[in-house]
Amino acid sequence: MQPRNMSMSGVVDLAAVKAAQEAKEKAEQARAEAARQGGGGAVSPADLVIDVDEAAFERDVLQRSTEVPVVIDFWAEWCQPCKQLSPVLERLAVEYNGRFVLAKIDVDANQMLMQQFGVQGIPAVFAVVAGQALPLFQGAAPETQIRGTLDQLIQVAEQRFGLTGLTVDPDAQPGEAPVAPQVPAGPYDALLEAAVQALDAGDMGGAIQAYRNVLSEDPGNTEAQLGLAQAELLQRVQSADPQQVRKAAAENPTDVEAQIAAADLDLVGGHVEDAFGRLIETVQRTAGDDRDTVRLRLLKLFEVVGAEDPRVAAARRALARALF
Repeated sequence: MQPRNMSMSGVVDLAAVKAAQEAKEKAEQARAEAARQGGGGAVSPADLVIDVDEAAFERDVLQRSTEVPVVIDFWAEWCQPCKQLSPVLERLAVEYNGRFVLAKIDVDANQMLMQQFGVQGIPAVFAVVAGQALPLFQGAAPETQIRGTLDQLIQVAEQRFGLTGLTVDPDAQPGEAPVAPQVPAGPYDALLEAAVQALDAGDMGGAIQAYRNVLSEDPGNTEAQLGLAQAELLQRVQSADPQQVRKAAAENPTDVEAQIAAADLDLVGGHVEDAFGRLIETVQRTAGDDRDTVRLRLLKLFEVVGAEDPRVAAARRALARALF
């Protein structure tokens, strides 16, 4: 069972998670369980940089991201800029001492992961936090810029999801890093079906509540995350006056809220590229908190369209260029 017009494959964006407190509690429970099982929670410095393939992605990236931000370096042996960037990321992973883990993915050997993340050129760097993916930058960026991006990522991971990183023990044996046990998901079919029925009836508030009920128990439930993004979008435009919204956006190109409201209408009306382009242009015109507000809304619109859509992949690249 899936909400219509929504993708259930791949990963979703960092901004999708609404149950930050629940995510924090589950992460704490997972760490406590690992400690009870004798893991102790300490890792070797060698475990801060890992090679990941498609078979181990769920365990080494998605599952690990419930404990610590995972930064992904998409690279290839033939890529000269990769050879400049990768050593910097590896050194910073050790220097940051467990605040993030670096996962290196060879794109030649892992084409499916490359496609899921919408990677069009390498090196490309993403992050995964609490199961949610976020593009960071593309190309061999300066180290000062990389540090700033990492600092922001770590701050978001701690404030929104309660992820404070891993304990690093120089005496720990490499390869024995404990992985947080997965908490079995409950039987959510009835709640998800109720949400779809509410959408069909035009009851956006009821659909939103049903999806949130699932996420309160299972913050990583992809179907509920994507359904919530769709329902919230529909609720935002439900009472909007399209003529007034578009007039306000045209008269105030630097007004963040006006541009966001117009982008919502664009997307609901099927003008996907217009919605993405409007917000990317607004990112270019803004800075600070305003820019972050626009960026987060754009990531939410990516969810509604679906990660595999080529328009999302193109917009991700444009967003990266606008930010960096």
